[in-house]
This record gives sequence, structure tokens and C-alpha cells, in this order.
Amino acid sequence: MDPAIWSHLPEELLEHVLYFLPLRTFLNLRSTCKHFKSLLFSPSFMSKYSSSSSSFPSFILLSHPQCYLHFPLYDSNLGTWRCLSRSLSALQPCAAGASSTLLSSSNGLFCFSLPTLSSFLVCNILTMSSRIIKFPTYPFAFESLTLVSTPSGYKIFMFSTKFSPNYCFVYDSRELCWRIFDVFDSMLSGSDHQEPVFCNGSLYFTTPEPFSIVSFDLESGKWDRLDGNLPTEVTFVRLVSDGEGKLYLIGGIGINGISSSMKLWELGDGGTWIEVESLPELMCRKFMSICYHNYEHVYCFWHQGMICVCCYTWPEILYFKVSRRTWHWLPKCPLIPDKWSCGFRWFSFVPELYALV
Repeated sequence: MDPAIWSHLPEELLEHVLYFLPLRTFLNLRSTCKHFKSLLFSPSFMSKYSSSSSSFPSFILLSHPQCYLHFPLYDSNLGTWRCLSRSLSALQPCAAGASSTLLSSSNGLFCFSLPTLSSFLVCNILTMSSRIIKFPTYPFAFESLTLVSTPSGYKIFMFSTKFSPNYCFVYDSRELCWRIFDVFDSMLSGSDHQEPVFCNGSLYFTTPEPFSIVSFDLESGKWDRLDGNLPTEVTFVRLVSDGEGKLYLIGGIGINGISSSMKLWELGDGGTWIEVESLPELMCRKFMSICYHNYEHVYCFWHQGMICVCCYTWPEILYFKVSRRTWHWLPKCPLIPDKWSCGFRWFSFVPELYALV
């Protein structure tokens, strides 16, 4: 380990070695020396990394009102629980007040609300970079927020019924400004404001009964209604996208607003919904008892080949492994105290070095 020898190691070889570091080592290496930090975030390293598949593990992250800047993580590759706190607490804007709340995540980026600063915070904990974005109007209130991150930048979509008429707001990181759009025929008024899903350049929403699906093009700002009828006798519906062009629908089946079963469909050619799988009876009974038919508490998200179904009032996740077509329960996090009875928000966290703020 003579410095006289190792100090002359070509940087392209050192970059190749650093690429294979696990996430924890990568995060710790940033504070080792200025040379390593500059090398990790050099244009050449980031260019090679962004054009290759990530060697970092992916996580399912839990946010709860009582775990400020202390986020349990489930490593979906190793099946173990970890905790993320040091990296987030190092982001000073995020730590500005205990009232900050994690709202959305996308491709390695997090979006927090900072009400005391009348702002949002978008950050990448891998690069320790962040940006504060001021609310578009004052005073400001919103019911739904979605962060959409791509290699070319990110957008923040918000929907609000606090204005008359209703408006939606879109922030574009490339233009560093907000745009305001009308809501199509007020179709979302009175909905439970579930977070929409991003697919093929548009956001997709479910409307209140009678259930339907509408889309919003993030570039043009145009609204449209999805052709094709939804499955019959659905008591609630949720959308999930795999990020590669496929759209899935999860819904309860029953009468008089009470679900007796839950099914998964995939959107096929011609706008028809093709049934993929039904939730096994025993698992369905448990899930329905968890949400106690308060379906507004149910939400879903996609995570690395898994469709995760969650409830705000329950600390466990039900997920469907798409490749195997099997249902499972995620192990309960040992870091969650028994006294926590509601407010559970789960997010997909896939660390990305190229995700710039």
C-alpha cells in the first residue's frame, strides 16, 4: 500500500473499482478525502455509471410522522431491514424543522414539504445535493403531489381543490418554474386524491364513482379519458405502472361498497383490462380486516418487479411478485414501535447517481 505506487493508479481503473462498491461503502467514501469525493462525482464517472445498470441495492422506505429524519429501509435483495438517517440529517434544508414531510420519491430523488419555509425540498442523498423550490402561490394547499424523475430532469405535479376553479401545478426542473393548468371537466373533484402513476409521458388518475381513468400529459398539459370500461362490481381501484409502459389496476370486487375479493388486471391492447391474478382468500380476509373497508386508506406503488399494496393504518405491506405471479407479506419492520397505529407511508427508493436536482 505504498502511496508512491497507489497514487499513480490510473483514474479509469480506480473508477472501475469504485463502481462495484456497495451503497453503504459508497456513502462513507465521500468523506474519506477530497480526491475520492471529486472522483465519485466527476463527469466521466457519472457518465459511465448512468449508462450502466446500477450495482446499488433497492429499498422500500417507511416514512412516519414519529420517525423524523429516521427512515427504516427494507433491502429487497437481501431481505433485511436497515435505517437511513445520517445522510438525510446532513441535508440542512431538510432538517430545518420537524414539520418536514416526505411526500414522494422517484428514481433516487426525494421530495419533502417544508411548510415553515413555504417550500419543497428535492434531494438526492447519494450525491448529497438538494434544491429548495418555493410554493407556486401564497397561501398554498394541495391534496396530491407526485415527483417524476427521468434522466433529462424531473417534474413535480400537484393537484388542488382549494381554488375555484380547480387547478393543477407542474414544476419543471429544466425551466426552474411552475406552470398552471386547468383540471379537465373537474373530473377529480371529490376524489380521495390518490397519487397518480407515471406511464409513457403522462400521469394516470382514477376518478370517484363511477370509476374511470383519466390521463394528464406532462409536456402539453392536456387531459384525456382512457377508453375502455373498467371491470364490473369494483368497490375501489388503484393504478400501478412498471415504468416501462405497462399499466396495472388493483381493485376490490363486491357489492354495496364492500369488497369480498381483490384482483389485479393489466391494460392490454385496445384499452381492455386483462385479469392477471386474484388475491388468495386468506390473504384477502386479512387485508380487508386491516383496512376495515376504509378503502381511501389503501395505496399502491411499483418496486423492482413488485406491486406493493399498503394501508395507512397498518405497518405491513402486501406485494405481488409479477415474474412469479405470487402474493406475499413483507416482514414487519422490527424498528417500528407497537404504539404506532397509523400514518404509515411506504416509498420505493432506488439510489441513482445520475438523478440531478
